[in-house]
Order: sequence, then C-alpha cells, then structure tokens
Amino acid sequence: MMRALIQKNQGNFLEMMKLLGSYDKKVNAMVLGNAPGNAKYTSPEVQKEILHIIATNMQISIRREIGDAKFCLIVDEAQDESKREQMALVVRFVDADGFMRERFLDPVHVLDTTATTLKQEICSVLFDQRLDVQNIRGQGYDGASNMRGEWNGLQRKFTEECPYAYYVYCFAHQLQLALVAASKEVTKVHNFFEHLAIVVNAVASSCKRNDELRANQVIEIQKLVELNELETGSGANQIGALQRPCETRWSSHFSSICSLLKLYKAAFLVLKDIASSKGTGTSPLGRAKAAGAVKLMMSFDFVFILHLMQELMGITDFLCKKLQQKSQDIVNVMHDVATTKELI
Repeated sequence: MMRALIQKNQGNFLEMMKLLGSYDKKVNAMVLGNAPGNAKYTSPEVQKEILHIIATNMQISIRREIGDAKFCLIVDEAQDESKREQMALVVRFVDADGFMRERFLDPVHVLDTTATTLKQEICSVLFDQRLDVQNIRGQGYDGASNMRGEWNGLQRKFTEECPYAYYVYCFAHQLQLALVAASKEVTKVHNFFEHLAIVVNAVASSCKRNDELRANQVIEIQKLVELNELETGSGANQIGALQRPCETRWSSHFSSICSLLKLYKAAFLVLKDIASSKGTGTSPLGRAKAAGAVKLMMSFDFVFILHLMQELMGITDFLCKKLQQKSQDIVNVMHDVATTKELI
C-alpha cells in the first residue's frame, strides 16, 4: 500500500501543478497532459527557473515591506541532506503599520562556517536586497563560538561595523544547553540518557530493523483494536519510528523518550529477535549490543527513570516552546521560568 502511494507521487513540483490545475482552468489547459506540443514545463532546469522567479518575487515583496525601517538579523547554519552547509537568514523588523514581522529572506550555501565567511555571505545578501548594514539594530544567533565569539565571532564583526547591532543570545538555545549540562550532573540521569541512546541506536541503525519495528507496530495496533482497547479515527495510531536525541537539543531528548514509550513493546521484540538471531547476517557485536539493550529495557531503574523523565521533561518542553514564541518579552519569560520551577 505504501509503495503504491509512493509510486503515484510524482514529486512536489508535478503534484503542485496538478493541484493548481484542478482549481484553475487556465492553468489546467496549459500544463502537464494538456500542454500544447512539448511545453509541459517539467524539466529540472525549467522547474528551478520557475522556483527562482518565485523566490525573487518574494524577496522583492519583503524588501518593499521593510522599506527604510531598521531591522535585526537572525542567522543559523546547518547541513542539508546532501551534507552541504546551508545558512538561513531571517530579518526581523517593524512594518509601516507598527507590527513586528519576521521574514525568511534567503537560504545561502556556505563553504565553511567561519565568522568571516558567514559575514561575507550575509553582507552579499544584504547588498543584493539593498539593505544597509548601518540599519542593523540586533543580531540573534546561537551560542557557538563562531557566532558569539567576543573577539572574532560573527556578532563582533558586525558590531565593529555597526555599533548599534546588539547581539542577543537565543533564550531557547541557552535553556537547551543549560538543561543538557544540568542533567549530566546527576549520575543516574546521565547514565539513563547513555542507555537510551544504546536502545534507540540498536533499533534504528538499519532500514531492515526499522521495517521490523513498523511490522511489530501494525500487529500490536491490530490486537488492541480487536480487543477494543485502542481508539480509532482519522489520523490516530500512526506508524512511527524511534527518535534519536541530539546533544544540544533538549527537546529532542523528550521526543526520543516519548517515541520509546509509545513503541516500547515493538522495539523490545525487535531487539529480542536480533539478540537471538544467529547465522542471519547479524554480527556477534550486533547481537551483543542488542542483548545489552534487551537487558536495559527489562530493568526497573531504566523503566522508572524513563517515566520520570517524561513527566519532568514535559514541563521543560512546554517552557522551551514558549521561549520560541514571537510574542514573548523578558517579563513573560521570567514568569514562565518561575512557574516551571514551581511545577518541577
């Protein structure tokens, strides 16, 4: 069933054209199967050109919206699926009606993540959009040394050129790092996250094991439905996968815990099968790791801390999400932090 759906999906661009054609007769008459001659506009080069035109028009619209207003920069970088380093550039400003706006201005491929390279690429984008560096009134980055460095960081380089470009360390990122560091100070909690990574990696390390996990989920859901112990409905009981925790993202630890609790039995059966599967292509080391993960999942301490951390991290996760809301100010943030401490 899943394979049939994937085969029917011809890609985002073609599916979008089909959707537009179903709503607009003129579009439907000019694209895809109805297109005159060979002008279907579906080649990769034409698709990229169309997307480039759309992006250019969006940037022109954003530039008009900014006008002569002062603005702030919000920048972060990450690797994409092809392992290329990409920098996301967002501008924050007050529009002509007095409302605070945030606009995604441009994704930029960078050769490296040094402060000098990032500044050159940002200045290039600002120059193309006719935005003056002297109008920068704030910089929002994470706490990486290349971003917040006091002498050679990105924020310092912009401050040297524009003294009013004040740097603000992302509140949410500060909280993420503080919680990760604090958890490591508690030996049992630190060990728990080490054990959690062992269990998750043992199951999610291959496509075959993920397929076995999904198959076990389907069997478990069917049994519960037959026993009327599981509610059914649109969007309910979705087949999922185990989430790996990220070292610098506390919310990913919470997602990892919730995914394991939801798929506990299915994951346990996969690991048990790997640990006992001699001569089936699984290496002795793989079987040993799976056996160790099975032992962990059967221990009282692991299960107890798993449920305990779900309760505690549900509270801190709520705070993390509130810190990322656009409407937050420092007074509300301090109140939210105090409330979170009381709940904990």
